[in-house]
Amino acid sequence: MAFQTILQFENIDIEKKFLGPNNRNMQVISSQLNIKLNHISGFITIDKELQENNLELFLKTKRILETIFWLIKNGINLEERDLVHIIMLFKDSINEDIIDDQIKNFYLNKKIILNTFESKQIIVRTLTQKLYIDALDVANIIFVTGPAGTGKTYLAVAYAVNCLKKNTIKKIIITRPAVEAGEKLGFLPGDLKEKVDPYLIPIYDALYEFMGKETIDKLIEKGVIEIAPLAYMRGRTLDNAFIILDEAQNTTTKQMKMFITRLGFHSKMVITGDITQVDLPHQVQSGLFESTQILKDIEGIKHIQFTKYDVMRHPLVSKIIERYEEVYDKKQCSGQSNSSWF
Repeated sequence: MAFQTILQFENIDIEKKFLGPNNRNMQVISSQLNIKLNHISGFITIDKELQENNLELFLKTKRILETIFWLIKNGINLEERDLVHIIMLFKDSINEDIIDDQIKNFYLNKKIILNTFESKQIIVRTLTQKLYIDALDVANIIFVTGPAGTGKTYLAVAYAVNCLKKNTIKKIIITRPAVEAGEKLGFLPGDLKEKVDPYLIPIYDALYEFMGKETIDKLIEKGVIEIAPLAYMRGRTLDNAFIILDEAQNTTTKQMKMFITRLGFHSKMVITGDITQVDLPHQVQSGLFESTQILKDIEGIKHIQFTKYDVMRHPLVSKIIERYEEVYDKKQCSGQSNSSWF
């Protein structure tokens, strides 16, 4: 079988970084592209038949490898999720030159959102995450939609903590609607807040990661950080605050309008959700979906849409999301409610 060289290494150090531990990077790239790459000392080769039978895939593979090689040569340490992200962007790209420039610029100028209390850097990891943080810099209300695992809420909490540390806000408020995702809140002990708290564990985990449990507990006790059900927002004006509404796909139209109109001076609101995961009763319109349509052209409001390309979990998650999206699109075309099948 004949082979075609598509990449030649300049030195052994770059070659090792490119291949990854136990050739793990090669395995990831081959799996994502569904092709067989061969490593011969100093070279990456591919079956020559691919060039002859599928020139488009051959050229795309060559371009992807050259971009990854360029990043590594310029000192960028790429993790497995970075490789998957880069490949997915290229696979569906129309203009590879634009994608190549965007990827290189992104990785050379990665934005640091926060340094945690353990000196860990929280950074943006995808192109859409960068757009998200840029929107947070300039807008007062940001709608953020997309699948799980894209950092919608995590990054909002990180940004809010950074604002609190810089004293640009006086309070962080995190809320969510009290709608069950298949579970029954009524059987849980305690009042409404105590019933909802278990659903907010990922947010508590993020806060503890960013500032430490002892500090967060003290700030919650002082009311500097408030975590409460959406119903607790009614009748308030929220000044000098960073407000996050999580799981917003489960708000009704009235709830969403009530929440958005709480915005006060020197405040920001981030509204996150996944419109394919609505737990409202059948035929009840999601307030998140409706508001993104009604408010899309108002100055001061931004809308960020994450996709499967931004999922920072196991690569299989992106494939699962893609399959669900296919079913979702078919259901939408047939006129079925998105709350009737998820």
